[in-house]
Amino acid sequence: MVEWLTPLWVLLATNTLLWLLSLRLRDASIVDLWWGPMFVLTAVLAFAEGDGHSARKTLALGMAAAWGLRLCVHLTRRNIGKGEDRRYREMRARHGPRWPVLSLVYVFAFQAVLAWLVGLPLQAAARLGSNQALSLLDGLGVCVFSAGLLLESIADAELNAFRKDPANHARVLDTGLFRYTRHPNYFGDALVWWGIGLVGLSAGAPWALLGPLLMTFLLMRVSGVTLLEQTITERRADYACYIQTTSAFFPWPPKSRVNAKRSLAKP
Repeated sequence: MVEWLTPLWVLLATNTLLWLLSLRLRDASIVDLWWGPMFVLTAVLAFAEGDGHSARKTLALGMAAAWGLRLCVHLTRRNIGKGEDRRYREMRARHGPRWPVLSLVYVFAFQAVLAWLVGLPLQAAARLGSNQALSLLDGLGVCVFSAGLLLESIADAELNAFRKDPANHARVLDTGLFRYTRHPNYFGDALVWWGIGLVGLSAGAPWALLGPLLMTFLLMRVSGVTLLEQTITERRADYACYIQTTSAFFPWPPKSRVNAKRSLAKP
C-alpha cells in the first residue's frame, strides 16, 4: 500500500515548488490553474506503477487528462492578466506577514492532500483488477463522466460569452443551463467525478467513491457554491431573486419570478 502514497508525496513536492513561485509573483491563485493537472499527474503515476496494461487504467488516465487539461486551459484563459484572485487577496490582507507561511500550509499543501483523496478512484482503476475486462459499470461511468464534462464545458462557454458583454457587468446570467441551476459547471464537475468513481468501483474498490463524495461536498459546501455566493448578492442586485427562483446545484425547473419578488418584498 506504500505505492498508493507516491502521488501524495509528488503532489506535495510540486505544490511546494509552486508555492515558491507564488511568493515571487505575489499571486497564490496560480494554484487554481494547477488543480486539474494534479489529477492528471496522479493518474500518470498510478498508470506507471500499476500492474499490467488493462483497458481500465488507460480509461482512467484518459478521463483524468480530458477533464484536468480542459479545466487548466479554461482557467488560464479566464484568469490570465487579471492578477491574484480576490479570495487570495483578501486572505493576504487579513494575515499580513504571516500569509507566506500560512499559504504553504492552508492553500498549497492542503490542496495537494485534497487532490490525493479525490483522486483515489483514479488509483483504484490503475492499480486494482488489472486482469479484469471492462464491465457495464465502467460503461455507465463513462456515460456519467461524458455528460458531466459536456455540461461543464457548455456552462463555462455560456458564462464566458455573458461576461464578455460589458452590458452584463451587474446582471445575472439566468438563461441556458443557468436557467435550471445557479451553478451548472459545478454540477457537471460533480458528475465527472461520479463517473470516475464508478470506474474505480468497477475495479473492486467501494472506498473509491470517497473521491466523488468529497468533491461533491467541496463544490456544494466549501470552495464552490457556498464560497462564491457569500458576496455575490452585493455585486449583483438581482441575484437575491435568482436564488429564490433557481436551484443552487441540482438542475430543476425554475420557480415563478413574481412569487420570488413578493417573497423578498415581505418584511
